[in-house]
Amino acid sequence: MKEVKTDPGAPAIDVCIQHARDVLASQLPLVTKEKGYDFAPQFRQMTIQLYLLGIMWRCSENQGVSINPRDHAFTALQSMLIGDGMSNKQAQQRIAFLRNMSQVEEGADAHAVTIGYGAKTGDNSLPALFDEYRDETRVSGALWRLFERGKKIMFIGGAAAAFLAIWAATILLPKSEGIDILAFGLLAAAMVIVPMFLIGLLIYRLKIKKSGPSASPPP
Repeated sequence: MKEVKTDPGAPAIDVCIQHARDVLASQLPLVTKEKGYDFAPQFRQMTIQLYLLGIMWRCSENQGVSINPRDHAFTALQSMLIGDGMSNKQAQQRIAFLRNMSQVEEGADAHAVTIGYGAKTGDNSLPALFDEYRDETRVSGALWRLFERGKKIMFIGGAAAAFLAIWAATILLPKSEGIDILAFGLLAAAMVIVPMFLIGLLIYRLKIKKSGPSASPPP
């Protein structure tokens, strides 16, 4: 790892945050859609944050911090998230999530953390990391967009069906009680939402099956 050049009087957290920002700034221009990178926003964000964790972990070791360098890296990452606009509560929740995702079931570090730990400024490590997920259907931007559109269609379709059912019941069955009319509307909404959900689930399963287990990247 290249020696981190910073103000020797700066706190270790600030040093690691600045170093992580410098490395990331040298990597992001290399991660472009022209290379075929099209990931779900949540996956892209999580992968980059785990990558930053690895960078900060190595930096914490080089700074000779008094606490566990890995824990220090989480503290630095939380401070970075707050500095980027997250509230304290949101940052804490995000760090709790990243702690869970930073290790695989066997107890080893997640692949993104390992790559980040060995990353250097401008070394093409982040694109190399994303290359391993390029053909992974489960994290693709196309599948995420399909899911988002499906949610909107289900919501709008269900709401429209419920409205029409309630309107029809009010006109055709004026003596019906309010609870009966509401139940009729909910039933109509369910008759639209449930089939659409099942169709979406089938499409998802087909896409995952088509991608095959061999498409999964290393942990």
